[in-house]
Amino acid sequence: MKISLYATLAALALATPALAGDVEAGAKEFSKCKACHSIIGAAGEEIVKGGKIGPNLYGVVGRPVATVADFKYGDSILAVGATGMVWDEAELAVYMTDPVKWLKDKTGDKKAKSLMTHKQAKKQEDVAAYLASVAPAADAPAADPAAPVTN
Repeated sequence: MKISLYATLAALALATPALAGDVEAGAKEFSKCKACHSIIGAAGEEIVKGGKIGPNLYGVVGRPVATVADFKYGDSILAVGATGMVWDEAELAVYMTDPVKWLKDKTGDKKAKSLMTHKQAKKQEDVAAYLASVAPAADAPAADPAAPVTN
């Protein structure tokens, strides 16, 4: 009986995500990101007023890489986008940690460059969880990546 209980507890522990981000902490940490990024909903509502240097991050989790219309991406991230890769929380957290290293790893190009120079040294998982929380509901249609950005 004890072995069965331990096996069940071990299975439950392995089934839970190792590092789930904290949405509330991510919202606070995102205040640093809004110098360059805004979050504008599909209907044009301003969720977070921010800069226009970086792309609108509404719906970034679940969106193909480098697909915000009317945003001028760098060649390296466009190369990643051309593979069809879709952002998820884990990849976004790794990207935020060191965008240039992430691009070099994904493209295999040791000369890859990023227009995003900021490196998120902590709470990357929290910011990614926050960005996932401001994405369209899974059953709602996502914003058309070809639609113009309204900043």
